[in-house]
Amino acid sequence: MSAFEPLIRAVADFPKPGVTFRDVTPLLADAGGFARCIDALAEPWQGSAVQAVCGIESRGFIFGAALAQKLHAGFVPLRKPGKLPPPLVSVDYELEYGSDRLQARSDALRPGERTLIVDDVLATGGTLEAARSLVAQLGAELVGASVLIELEGLGGRARWQGEAPLRSLLRY
Repeated sequence: MSAFEPLIRAVADFPKPGVTFRDVTPLLADAGGFARCIDALAEPWQGSAVQAVCGIESRGFIFGAALAQKLHAGFVPLRKPGKLPPPLVSVDYELEYGSDRLQARSDALRPGERTLIVDDVLATGGTLEAARSLVAQLGAELVGASVLIELEGLGGRARWQGEAPLRSLLRY
């Protein structure tokens, strides 16, 4: 067990019966635990010359911005529709019960910029794959992706394509 895992609360039957929600708010509220979490997220990427960290809305912003600071990189928010001013690039993706869209500013990354994608949870993998597609559209070089929590039973890792590594700190 990691030094910060006890700070993640399992909430049964939320947001619906049969689902166990992993609540990261106690982790975020604990300065030492959050710092240890960011250190662990950063560790595999030290020495990778990451230039930009793309955080996926919304909790990916929290982990991504802190990780960008730790890696001395810029931070790029990947947002849901209607949140960023144009010009934009967009990717539509499928969710378990519908679809959604992820967007970035068209000038958010430079061609060849070494980029890391960060989110809090990997579930079915649709959002992470959409983020990968946005990075590719912008011409950046994908170094890899990191998530705090991977929900293995939902199979999201199988959707991750290519050679860039995908790292998860905790697996449930």
